[in-house]
Amino acid sequence: MLGWELPPHNSGGLGVACYHLCKALAKNDVDIEFILPYKAAHSHDFMTVTAAHPQGVIEIQKAGNAYDSFKYVYESGKEEWLDVYGQQQVYEHSIGRVIKGKTYDVIHAHDWLTFRAALRAKELLGVPLILHVHSIESDRAGGNSGNPLVHEIEKTALLLADRVIAVSELTKQAIIKDYGVPAENIDVVHNSIDTTGFEIDDASNAYHYLTAMKKQGYKVVCNIGRFTIQKNLPNLLYAARDVIARQPKTIFLLVGGGDQYYQLLTLAASLGIARNVVFVGFQRGKQWRDAFRIADLFVMPSVSEPFGLTPLEAIGYGTPALISKQSGVAEIMNNCLKVDFWDVEDMADKIAAVVTHDSLRDELHRNAHIEFSKLTWDHASDKMMHIYHHHRQKDMAVV
Repeated sequence: MLGWELPPHNSGGLGVACYHLCKALAKNDVDIEFILPYKAAHSHDFMTVTAAHPQGVIEIQKAGNAYDSFKYVYESGKEEWLDVYGQQQVYEHSIGRVIKGKTYDVIHAHDWLTFRAALRAKELLGVPLILHVHSIESDRAGGNSGNPLVHEIEKTALLLADRVIAVSELTKQAIIKDYGVPAENIDVVHNSIDTTGFEIDDASNAYHYLTAMKKQGYKVVCNIGRFTIQKNLPNLLYAARDVIARQPKTIFLLVGGGDQYYQLLTLAASLGIARNVVFVGFQRGKQWRDAFRIADLFVMPSVSEPFGLTPLEAIGYGTPALISKQSGVAEIMNNCLKVDFWDVEDMADKIAAVVTHDSLRDELHRNAHIEFSKLTWDHASDKMMHIYHHHRQKDMAVV
């Protein structure tokens, strides 16, 4: 299995999804070697984690998250900085050394950064290639065409794959539309959530300021994610302006970072709502969990969200969710509020209703948690096992 990140060295939901899928697959006695483009401490006892990097590299240092520049330090003392495009080229060139002399039944690769390496592995091993699509370039570009190089890599790989896995029907239709992959070559395997992994934390919330404000009658609306065009946070701030005009005791908590950070700071100020919008940067651990716990409503207004784990995480930590209809999670969750990403007025109306009526907030979460408690990664694992066996048998028949 080829992937770009794994917890705890992840910057988003891709690594989390890979981790839980592999954990579920391991329960079915699948022997997994998960190959990353960097070396780090991973204590996952249900699979082998291997680093693929150039010969002679003794250290790889990240400049930021898993999608920023990396510094490669060689035995000779040489240092080399590579951007994300250079890294995926290095990953492709290094994969042959990692898999040399080994035997695999199937190659399973996640998202475009691994696709070139996956095609190289297929060339060397001659086994079925399954490409797992968590997002495509038009998603990341907010519905626009995006980077033509990434588009070309995705198109070439998806057309050459033995099977394509989409994390939602929304993503499947986007792959068909953007890349012309036949519908019969694509399976939908929805992501899920580990419902047992939510820590019960009775300690005081890390956001002391917001705790104090809530004691004065304030409500908190939260968003956690990357500050990119895909996530549609400017529209959330426009909706926030309307909500605050109706309910001045509403605070919007934005957790994350990204290329729109300063744009969003400026927009909040220009809309006259800066005193009601709190930016706390990228968070992990208790600060991340407590952002969900302190909120009265979690909002995911994405332009295009292939799946979207954060609303499920919000529900797990006790908070109802409002999500865009243009998301994969909307296909499996019924007990949440849903809006079109572009409909700022409807978004504001629904947020205002929740922060005004505690009974609505509580009923939304109560019903959502019933749905949430039935979710499991075992369903995704069972579907993947069927796909693995089918293509292994097909490959053996061809031989």
